[in-house]
Amino acid sequence: MAGAEERLRRWRLVLGGGAGDGTGCGLSGADAGMDAALAALYGGGDGPGDGHGGGHGDGHGGGEGGRFGSGRRSGDGGRQSGGRAGGLGASAPRVARWLGDIRTYFPSTVVQVMQKDAIERLDLTRLLLEPEMLDAVEPDVHLVGTLLALNKVMPDQARESARALVRKVVEELERRLAQKTRAAVTGALDRAARTHRPRRVSDIDWNRTIRANLRNYLPERNTVVPSRLVGYARGQRAVRREVVLCVDQSGSMAASVVYAGVFGAVLASMRSLKTSMVVFDTAVVDLTDRLHDPVEVLFGTQLGGGTDINRAVAYCQGLITRPADSVFVLVSDLYEGGVRQEMLRRVAAMTQAGVQVVVLLALSDEGAPFHDHENAAALAAMGVPAFACTPDVFPDLMAAALERRDISRWAEHNIVSG
Repeated sequence: MAGAEERLRRWRLVLGGGAGDGTGCGLSGADAGMDAALAALYGGGDGPGDGHGGGHGDGHGGGEGGRFGSGRRSGDGGRQSGGRAGGLGASAPRVARWLGDIRTYFPSTVVQVMQKDAIERLDLTRLLLEPEMLDAVEPDVHLVGTLLALNKVMPDQARESARALVRKVVEELERRLAQKTRAAVTGALDRAARTHRPRRVSDIDWNRTIRANLRNYLPERNTVVPSRLVGYARGQRAVRREVVLCVDQSGSMAASVVYAGVFGAVLASMRSLKTSMVVFDTAVVDLTDRLHDPVEVLFGTQLGGGTDINRAVAYCQGLITRPADSVFVLVSDLYEGGVRQEMLRRVAAMTQAGVQVVVLLALSDEGAPFHDHENAAALAAMGVPAFACTPDVFPDLMAAALERRDISRWAEHNIVSG
């Protein structure tokens, strides 16, 4: 019997109550508070200020199909199809209290989803300009993207709160990604820097030399006779590769911009790489001098606006001084507002000159986005595949690019969707 009651309770929370939900189940205590928080965003409630912590066993916010069954907001102040409406209103105190409620009732991963939905469905962007709101939210990559888009219109006090929030997210991303990136890149550079003619004994890689000569083991002498030496190339600590990150900062690429900024800073910290980072819309901005601090990089972007990929690629061509030792990473959904044929011609010229070109439709956890399929196909035809890449896989991708492996083949084995 207890199991049946629990199932009814869960269905009641999913369906959102109302005469048509069929559960006949009332809610109280924490369940009622949870339901109020859900109804404020997904149902037809009166707002978090009116339902905060209280019971509403009649289940406002139902609607046909349950609280998650209707369409998106239609631009009429939060009202959705089917007569349902979100109830957060435009009151900063109510929204701040609602943000506190959802952090009480739900785990952080769910809180992040609900915050993102609230921004998209109920137009809370304006309220995020207020410092007390920024102190209440759960920091995540999508929220950082929203704040970066608002950067130019923020009052000074809100900008300081926003900067602190962005730094918290960036530091978490660095903890998650920096070590793996440095290890993958260092390994790739070491493998690329091998030589079979080490000039000095100190340049010999003895572990690899022994493995390469195990067939020459003499059991009677208990030794290996090396017929082939494996060593490190001289000048190992000098710059050995150039990396140029070229990132589309149109509004749809917000999460990609955040991750690219973090990766750019990590790569720039490695002395064997010369790393440049460029962001673009219809203008091109070189952020290389800010790569010492990824937060400064991110606040140097301006999300939104048009797209001129050709202009950005032209600028990046001028940054590359050693084509055969260079990796060019273009992060863009490929919707070109500039001269398409010229953009394709420039990419072809870079590959012919020896540059390892990588095109990412997104650098985020969301998978393949909407993108220009015609441009993606044109790039693939010239041997430059375009695919979406998650942040966790990006370090291995950079290793493959630095080792000049076949990126098409790498993507086939490592990318689920592209």
